[in-house]
This record gives sequence, structure tokens and C-alpha cells, in this order.
Amino acid sequence: MSRTRVLPGKHGRRTFLRTAAAAAPLLWTGAPAILRAAAGKPTDVRIEQVTFGFEDFAYRTPIKFGGNVVDRVTLLNVTCRVKTRDGRSGAGTGSMPMGNVWAWPSKQLSYDQTLDAMKALATRVKTLMEGYGQTQHPVDIAWALESEYVKAADAVIKAGKLPEAMPKLCALVTASPFDAALNDAFGRVHGVSTYRTYGIDFMTHDLSRYLGKDFRGEYLDRYVQPTPKPRMPLYHLVGALDPIEDADVQKRIGDGLPETLPEWIRHNGLTHIKIKLNGSDLDWDVERVVRVDRVTAATQQPRGVAEWVYSLDFNEKAPNEQYLLDFLARVKQRSAAAYDRVQYVEQPTARDLRANPANVMHAAARLKPVVADESITDPDSLLLARERGYSGAALKACKGQSQALLIGAMAQKHQLFLCVQDLTCPGASLVHSASLSAHVPGVSGIEANARQYVPAANKGWEKTYPGLFTFTDGTVDTSILKGPGLSTPPPSA
Repeated sequence: MSRTRVLPGKHGRRTFLRTAAAAAPLLWTGAPAILRAAAGKPTDVRIEQVTFGFEDFAYRTPIKFGGNVVDRVTLLNVTCRVKTRDGRSGAGTGSMPMGNVWAWPSKQLSYDQTLDAMKALATRVKTLMEGYGQTQHPVDIAWALESEYVKAADAVIKAGKLPEAMPKLCALVTASPFDAALNDAFGRVHGVSTYRTYGIDFMTHDLSRYLGKDFRGEYLDRYVQPTPKPRMPLYHLVGALDPIEDADVQKRIGDGLPETLPEWIRHNGLTHIKIKLNGSDLDWDVERVVRVDRVTAATQQPRGVAEWVYSLDFNEKAPNEQYLLDFLARVKQRSAAAYDRVQYVEQPTARDLRANPANVMHAAARLKPVVADESITDPDSLLLARERGYSGAALKACKGQSQALLIGAMAQKHQLFLCVQDLTCPGASLVHSASLSAHVPGVSGIEANARQYVPAANKGWEKTYPGLFTFTDGTVDTSILKGPGLSTPPPSA
């Protein structure tokens, strides 16, 4: 794919706007001043009102990733009201953990400082959405406003006199529940699942507007299923601090939930296990995988389970590709069965691919799919990851519903391995993440880490979504995620 095409990064968007400005008069004077390129569809909506609030929960047990320990979460909950061209109104909801430690792993700022900056950005995102003023499809609104969110993040940093910029990934996470609420409202106002609104009947533009000429004549419905897969395997997380066997438990939590890996396997009927790794201690990483495999095998044998898989997550801590190659070779030497069970490896090295051009994955990707996660913040970055040898992409609802679908379309075009990962999403945010997983072809499973680390935030959801929050056969019932909207609870719930 040519790198000179117009893509939805900042340069591509500026090029599009200059072209549009030369061809058409300014149609509105609000901020930001984005031009329309087409007359639109009768189904388009205008944002009328946006409201939001926060919820705080303590973790049942801490989780460690990227060298940081997290023991709490703040949820950002959003409601968005829209109006159609013919005057019909509808509202939708969105929710997402703010995930500041993951989205903004700062060495200069404290947890509270990064969280407060994200909260300040949320206020600006609300203002931008309410001031947008145009009547469009949600994907077009998100495409137009994304660069404005990044500018707003810069303004938050300036206003707070903070010593470092907010990463784009952090801005995307902050904006994601707003985009979810908009997409949810769009489906609800039309009385259908939002996943049925990504074709020519609802979208003014084909994918070439966002992804380049190779997508001319194609719409998102080519890469999105209108109905969900009926069931999907659940990926269980073994964090770096989590006990594997009874001998690892220093003091039991005693809340009735499982605490060791065998207990979780039997409780949920697990066949998919995600293992967090260190990335700076090869001996520890190899031993962790071999030990997890040994304990899992001993637990599965009396259950009559012969097949299960692992994903391995280094959270960017591996120094280079050679570390990963050495790791895989040693795992294979210690346990060929454990090696064979590795389904994919996630984001082994630093997320900033432009700043780390030596971090290629060509050789490793010939052994196992290597998935980019934190590295992907727009379609341009997906193309860069592919050039560097990454053979897969992690979709995340916390980067935005609209962007996740565009990234998913590009990944499918290039035949990349696909997975959807959550941000320890509870409640409505898990429903959203699971729905994304169930509607994108090729996605390998569902993560639901909140049931392990913050079950308090899931209370009450079992009754509304049976099979999505409780399960015993290692799979999640996604057949219920048929809408309306994104299948999340309506604003009145």
C-alpha cells in the first residue's frame, strides 16, 4: 500500500480539508470548522447533548503490567443525545475505564496527575462534540473530531503546566466512551443494532475516505458482521502478581472467588489463558510459561480437556526482537507442548515504533503471530507496524468504536491476525468490548479481566446479560449482543 495516500492521520486529514476548502464554500461557522464533502444521508444525526460522570472502584487484587501496579479504576460514563434530519431524537450510552497507567505510563507524573488531566480532557471532549454542529454518520463525526481531541489534550497540558505531553493513545481512551455513546445513540434512534449501520444505506462515504484508494467502493459492512458470533472463547489473565498454585498464596482473599489458576480453570472451564511476562528477565519469563503450562496440564487432564492455548503479553518490556526469539527458543526447548499452545504474542517491545526503528518483528512473526497493541493509534500506525514485521493487530474499544472498526477493516485487508483486548473492562464497557469482538470476523476470543480484578463493578450485570458475565464452559454467550445500538443498557437503565 502506498504511503502517499490520504489517511486519517493529521497530515492526511489536513490534505483532505485543503482539498475540500478549494472545492466548496464553508457550510458552517462553529468550532472546529470542518467542511462537508457530500450531502449526507437522511439517516445522519446531529449531536444535541452530551453528559458524563465518573465511578471509582478498588481492585479486589492488584494487577501489574508494564512495570506498574494498579489497584483501582475510574470509569468514565457518557450519555449522548442525537437528533435525525427528520427531527427524531434518541440517546445512547458509553463507558470505559480511564486506564491512565496503561495509556499514559509517565515517569514524571503521578497517577492522580495523569487521571486529573484525562478528566479535564473529558470536559473538553464534551464541549467539542456539542459544538460540532454537523449532521453526519458517527464514523464521520469521529473522523473529523479526532484531531481536535488531540489538540484539546495539548491545551489541557498547557493549562495545567504539566511537564510532558499527553500521548495520543491517552486522548483516544478519554474520547472512547463518548464515541461509543454516539454510535450507540445512532443505532437506537434507528431501532437497529449499530453494527447494521456501517453500509451504504447509512454511510455517505466509502472506506477510501479514511483508508485510501485500495478501499474504493468498499464500506465497513464488508468487514463487520451484522449479527454477532453466537459464542466466543474467554481469555483468562494470569498477571505477574497472580498466584499460580496454592503455594503462591500468601494470604487468601476469602471472598468466594477463585484465587489460583487451577481454581479459575475449573470455575470457568477455561481453555484460553493470557500470561503477563516481565520482558527484562529471560529466566523468569521462560519459567513462568513452563510453569503455567505444567499446572494447566495437570488441571485439564482430569477434566478431559486436551486442547487449550496461550497468549503472551510482554507489555512493551522486551528490549528487542532477539529477546523474544531467545525466549521462544527456550520455551520450545523446555516444553514443546507449551510452545505449540502459544496462539500469539502481544506488543513485546516499546510502543513508539518511529522512535525505535530497530524494533522489528520479521523473524519472530515467522514463528508466531506478533500483535501490535499500544503501537496502533490510527491506520497509519498500523501500516508502520506491518512494515516493521508485526503480523497482527489488537483492536480495543478503548481506542474508540469508530477507529477500531477502521483498523479492523485495514487489518483484514492485509490478512493480519486479529484479536480484541479489554482494559479490565467491567459492566457496560465489557458489553461494548465483547460486542466489538463478536462482530469483527477473525477475532480470536474475548477478554473479561474485570471479573478477576474488579468484580464489584460487575455486580448486577449477571441478571441483565446472562452468559456474558457468568460462564462455566470457557466460552462467552455473545448471541444476545444484537442491539439496539451497541447492546449496552439504554440511558434509562
